[in-house]
Amino acid sequence: MVDYHAANNQASAGGPNQYMEQENDWDRDLLLDPAWEKQQRKTFTAWCNSHLRKAGTQIENIEEDFRDGLKLMLLLEVISGERLPKPERGKMRVHKINNVNKALDFIASKGVKLVSIGAEEIVDGNAKMTLGMIWTIILRFAIQDISVEETSAKEGLLLWCQRKTAPYKNVNVQNFHISWKDGLAFNALIHRHRPDLIDYDSLRKDDPVTNLNNAFEVAEKHLDIPKMLDAEDIVGTLRPDEKAIMTYVSCFYHAFSGAQKAETAANRICKVLAVNQENEQMMEDYEKLASDLLEWIRRTIPWLQDRTQEKTVNDMQAKQEDFRDYRRVHKPPKVQEKCQLEISFNTLQTKLRLSNRPAFMPSEGRMVSDINTAWHNLEGAEKGYEEWMLSEIRRLERLEHLAEKFHQKAAIHESWTDGKEAMLTQKDYETSTLSEVKALLRKHEAFESDLAAHQDRVEQIAAIAQELNELDYYDAASVNTRCQKICDQWDNLGALTHSRKESLERTEKQLESIDELYLEYAKRAAPFNNWMEGAMEDLQDMFIVHNIDEIQGLITAHEQFKETLPEANKEREAIQSIQAEVQKIAQSNGIKLSGGNPYTSITPESIDNKWEKAMAMVPQRDKALQEELNKQNSNDSLRATFATQANAVGAYIQAKMEEIGRISIEMNGTLEDQLTHLREYQQSIMSYMPEINKLEADHQHIQEALIFDNKYTSYTMEHLRVGWEQLLTTIARTMNEVENQILTRDAKGISQEQLYEYRASFNHFDKNHSGALNHEEFKACLISLGYDVENDKQGDSEFNRIMGMVDPNGTGSVTFQGFINFMSTETTDTDTADQVMASFKILAGDKNYITAEELRRELPPDQAEYCIARMAPYAGPDAAPGALDYMSFSTALYGESDL
Repeated sequence: MVDYHAANNQASAGGPNQYMEQENDWDRDLLLDPAWEKQQRKTFTAWCNSHLRKAGTQIENIEEDFRDGLKLMLLLEVISGERLPKPERGKMRVHKINNVNKALDFIASKGVKLVSIGAEEIVDGNAKMTLGMIWTIILRFAIQDISVEETSAKEGLLLWCQRKTAPYKNVNVQNFHISWKDGLAFNALIHRHRPDLIDYDSLRKDDPVTNLNNAFEVAEKHLDIPKMLDAEDIVGTLRPDEKAIMTYVSCFYHAFSGAQKAETAANRICKVLAVNQENEQMMEDYEKLASDLLEWIRRTIPWLQDRTQEKTVNDMQAKQEDFRDYRRVHKPPKVQEKCQLEISFNTLQTKLRLSNRPAFMPSEGRMVSDINTAWHNLEGAEKGYEEWMLSEIRRLERLEHLAEKFHQKAAIHESWTDGKEAMLTQKDYETSTLSEVKALLRKHEAFESDLAAHQDRVEQIAAIAQELNELDYYDAASVNTRCQKICDQWDNLGALTHSRKESLERTEKQLESIDELYLEYAKRAAPFNNWMEGAMEDLQDMFIVHNIDEIQGLITAHEQFKETLPEANKEREAIQSIQAEVQKIAQSNGIKLSGGNPYTSITPESIDNKWEKAMAMVPQRDKALQEELNKQNSNDSLRATFATQANAVGAYIQAKMEEIGRISIEMNGTLEDQLTHLREYQQSIMSYMPEINKLEADHQHIQEALIFDNKYTSYTMEHLRVGWEQLLTTIARTMNEVENQILTRDAKGISQEQLYEYRASFNHFDKNHSGALNHEEFKACLISLGYDVENDKQGDSEFNRIMGMVDPNGTGSVTFQGFINFMSTETTDTDTADQVMASFKILAGDKNYITAEELRRELPPDQAEYCIARMAPYAGPDAAPGALDYMSFSTALYGESDL
């Protein structure tokens, strides 16, 4: 048997272990009064169960249920909060003795000297020894730590009871036995702390059983103190058991002495919850703003990607005006929202770091990088839409020009072919003389020449129709119908021409007379007439040019055409002289002409009429070309004006971007001075806005004039718009970084000298002045500050831990703000998840869970409801109805990294 003997020679009369001297020897008490043993058995059993229920178990018989040592070890673990050695699960006596010895060794390790209590007695179910051991445990873990005005243990508990019950009539606590028999002292303790639970004035001193039962029931129902005593046993005993009374009263002490701790814990939780509620509101605001902006981008991009073709240039220009309205009215507010979103995100992350909370991770698809990607896609869609509109306008202009040209040539051709089929199908040669047949044959030969000359026009008509189809002309169906009709008619004319020629050649053998002069006239008049018709077509032809070189080319070609007119006039006079010779021969020989030239329908009058019309078109063509030249000169002036302003604005933006880069690296003075300087710098930049507006006006003139290129500058309006927006965003982002540095400095108590030192260290290793450190630069900076991050396994692990703090998104670089946040975190302290968890445990009365009623009693209403709405149900073995898991809630406030 293992004995624990009274060897506490170190404890003096007033020492901390005085209570262990056991002034009222428990074994004599039990032997003298069996009633006391009954009271102790009931009280000690209830006391043990009040703790064992936290582990989901209980005992029924105090000397039997502790014999194997298992529940005894579990009880010690629950009340001490420590882990005992692993128990033995065997059923043999030696296993039980070993388990009890482990429990007794643990009690001895807490400074307790047990007298004549051995493991064998406990295993054998010795009631006296078992009750003595439990009383020792109660003294050590429930009464020893009670301290009131430099008195402890029993004396401290007695003094606490006297102080708390002093104001109450008929209550005079002088001991832990007869002072409690009438039950008024128990009711006074409860009423002093919870007056809402007991109507003390209604109690009568002469009704002790009612008083005792009232106190026991209220304590069990509202204070979670189990009923450890029977009113009848106390009243029916001359002197109630002191140990039972002390055990039960100590439960009241522990229940009520935690009120101040609960208030402190509640204040801590309120503070933490207030910070968390503010951060959650900022997160909700960010999510809403991000969602709204992304939704606007989502709705806008399909509109910019719409490539529905219009039928006319005017319709496309209306679309272009809608796009300009989008640029001027709808997009600028969204640019401001995007900038504000980035600023809000950075401010929120700074506040989360300062309050030791995990970094905010927006919901999927709403990161700042996601918004930047969506914005980039929007700008890409804008650029594509603008390029498509300009391309469509060019295409429609080309289509309108080709359609007009097609219908003009088709009309000329149809006019020429009118009546040709009837002419080719007539049988006039059957009743004609030889000379008439020869004339018909010559006329037919002239027609064949004319037909061949018109072949080029037919090919041109077909080519134009094909191009209209390739360019997706909206009225291509009618064009194709008309073209097919012309081609079919042309094929039919060819077949009829061949058939008539064969008939004339057969008749020619019988007819031999022909007038050579008429034939010569016809042969020369036909090509000349065709040349005039071609010249008239060219003089009426529409033209589209885009620069001075193109119009100069047309003017040069026109001048060359005019140089050929004298020679053409000679040909006209020669043709007319042939007809004059015919008249002269007819008059000299008395020949009466019976009609016109049998070989051609082209008369001298028609040639003269066409010549006069062509000559009248020449000055009209001169005027049209000159007007176009003036227009191109004006367009060139618009190009030069835009280029001058664009070059100036582009240089200004480039210079200011370089300047703000230097400012963000070489900041001097206090943070407030830097912020003031940046705001003044921002105002100076915004004062340049009139120049941007002027450039926009010049660009609008360029677009209205349908100018698509500019050789005087490499800048485009889109490039300058992006540069200007980037400049404004860079300034706003730099100001936000300084504001976050002020927040960090004020929250963490960082001095101005420390900030200068941080900036100097950061700039020293920022070799390329990019405003960020890569991995190697940041590692060198940490080494210079004394961190052990050398290239070994331990150093790499430490470096990776630090990189996870300063670069949570894995961008590969460390900004100055991230560097300051890391340095301030290393030198300051904040609330932790363990502290919040410990505070909740105090409010819960040392339980592993807490109830909604306890939260509403200890916390303000709004924060109590906040916790109740977010705490998950507690699923432990000791769970009670309505139990809530405050541990996982505390962990979630700070992220799993604090576990």
